[in-house]
Amino acid sequence: MRQRLEHARSIAYQAGELTLQYFCNARKLAVERKADASPVTIADRETEQFLRKQIAERFPDDAVLGEEYPHTEGTSGFRWFLDPIDGTKSFICGVPLYSTLIGLEHEDRCVGGVIALPALGELVWAGIGLGAWHETKQSEPRQCRVSTCSNLAEATFLTSEVSTFGKSNRREAYNRLEKNAWLTRTWGDAYGYVLIATGRADVMVDPMMSDWDAAPLLVILEEAGGRFTDWKGNATIFGKEGVATNGILHESVLHCLETSTERPE
Repeated sequence: MRQRLEHARSIAYQAGELTLQYFCNARKLAVERKADASPVTIADRETEQFLRKQIAERFPDDAVLGEEYPHTEGTSGFRWFLDPIDGTKSFICGVPLYSTLIGLEHEDRCVGGVIALPALGELVWAGIGLGAWHETKQSEPRQCRVSTCSNLAEATFLTSEVSTFGKSNRREAYNRLEKNAWLTRTWGDAYGYVLIATGRADVMVDPMMSDWDAAPLLVILEEAGGRFTDWKGNATIFGKEGVATNGILHESVLHCLETSTERPE
């Protein structure tokens, strides 16, 4: 696991540099729409191809599940999750809050995760029993710790896109959290979860997520002292939704979600 995690950190940095070559002119990129209407560009596809190639060369028996290409089967018990550009909408608008995500699973257990923020020069990574770490180009790695906020009324609440609450018939959940939190912002996608893990925000909730979006988050949040669950409180990356907190506020947030009058269809 340690060897794979070190490799994940290395290739995440390299993949980030690849995305930056396109980011400078991102607003001029051709944007296609996938079946689910989400945008995709050549930068997404080339970055995932690069990551898959690096993994295959070093760990050819590992499985790979990525956003842009079909699942590759493996025999080693390890599986990699890849999201080459998380926050493609931000990317194509020239906003630097996009990221490259790598999650690592062994025998159906999440064991490692990496979030690289190329345009910000930041990287967060974690492994089971190894802690969570925050790196920048300007400073030495430091261990991540979530905030100590103990009152939702004093908490900063983040989400990726407010409209997704309505699309999943959960707008009342958003309204309740916004009402009860001190500050609400859409510093979203994986960047928001980095803010939770590094103690710069307290609550992050998304009603719609893919497996590759969530794959690195469980380990990173737990190793930083927080929690990542689905809306029912299950610690999983497969819930198609996410709740991340500093741990202290988790039950209060789940209560807000449970007591919402609307339910997903």
